[in-house]
Amino acid sequence: MIGELRRLAGTIRGLGPRRTAVAVAALILVLGVWAAVATGHPDMAVGLLAVLLAGVLAGLLLLARRLGGLRADRNAVRDLRAVLDQTQRRVVAAVERERLAAEDRHRELAEAVARVQRIADRGVRNVQVAVPREVEAAMQLFQGFTPRAPMPSSGDFALNPTDLLELLFLVRTRRPRLVLELGSGTSTVWLAYVLEQTGGRLVSLDHDPEYARRTREALTAHGLTGVAEVRDAPLTPVELEDRSFPWYDPATFADLSEVDFVLVDGPPAATGPDSRYPALHVLGERLADRATIVFDDANRRDEQAAIERWIATIDGLSREGELLGRHAVLSFARPAALAVS
Repeated sequence: MIGELRRLAGTIRGLGPRRTAVAVAALILVLGVWAAVATGHPDMAVGLLAVLLAGVLAGLLLLARRLGGLRADRNAVRDLRAVLDQTQRRVVAAVERERLAAEDRHRELAEAVARVQRIADRGVRNVQVAVPREVEAAMQLFQGFTPRAPMPSSGDFALNPTDLLELLFLVRTRRPRLVLELGSGTSTVWLAYVLEQTGGRLVSLDHDPEYARRTREALTAHGLTGVAEVRDAPLTPVELEDRSFPWYDPATFADLSEVDFVLVDGPPAATGPDSRYPALHVLGERLADRATIVFDDANRRDEQAAIERWIATIDGLSREGELLGRHAVLSFARPAALAVS
C-alpha cells in the first residue's frame, strides 16, 4: 500500500503545476465522497460527486478543444506540406527548363561558332587562292605597257586585276574603234592605254561629277586625253516598258554612233533596282552593226535578270559562254547586217 502511494506521489510530481493541482483537487473530492458515505452523510457525498463529475466534464471539454486544435494543426501541416511539395515541383520544373534552355543556348552558340569558323576557313582559303591570282594578273597587266604615271588602285568598287586582264584581252583581240564605258574609274585609264596601242577611242560617262573629275585628272596625268574622254552624264528619268529608270542623260552621248564595244559598269546599284537594264534599249541605235557588250557585276541578281530580259527582247543579242570572272560577255549583230552578210 505504501509503495503504491509512493508511485502515485511520483506520478503526481511528474505532472506540471496545473495538472498537479487538478489531480489533487480530484483526489480531495474522491476522499470527500468516501468520507461522506462512511460517516452517513449521503447528501454531502452526492454533492461532492456532482462537483467531481462537473470537473470531469470540464476536463473532457478541454480535452476535446485540445484535440480540435491538434486536428487543425494537423490540417495546417498537411496544407503546408502540399504547398511545399508544389513549390518543390515548380522549382524543379523551373530548374529543368533553365537547364534545357542553357543546353539550347550552348548548342546554338556552338553552331554559331562553327559557322563563323567555316566562314573564316573559307575566307582564308579564298584569300590564299585570290592573292596569288591577283598578283599574277597585275604582273601580266604591266607587261603590256609602261605607265607614264602612278596607276589608280584596283579592287573594291574598281575592277580587280583579274577582271581587268580579261577585259583588256577582249579589247586587244577585238580591236574596237569606239568604246563606250558606263561608269568611269580605274578601268578608264587601263582601257585608254590599250586603245592607244590598238588605235581606238574611249568615251566614258559618269553621273558623279567628283568621280568624273578624278578620272579626267588621271587621264591627263597619263597623257591619254587624246584617246579617252570623260563626260558628265547626270541621271535622268528614262521611260521604258511602263517604268521609269534613273539613267544617264541621252543628250550626253547624242553625237556617238558606230559604238562597237560597250562596258556596262554603271549606274551603281545604289541608284535603284534594275539600274543598268535601260543600257542596250537606249544605246541600241548607236551601236555598230556588230558590237561586244561586257556587263560588269553579272554575278548579281539584278544584272542577271537584265541580261536575260535583253536576250529575250533584243534581236541579234546573244551570250558568249559562261561568266568571265564577274563579267558577262554578249555579242550583238544587227539582223540587217546578218542578212547582208
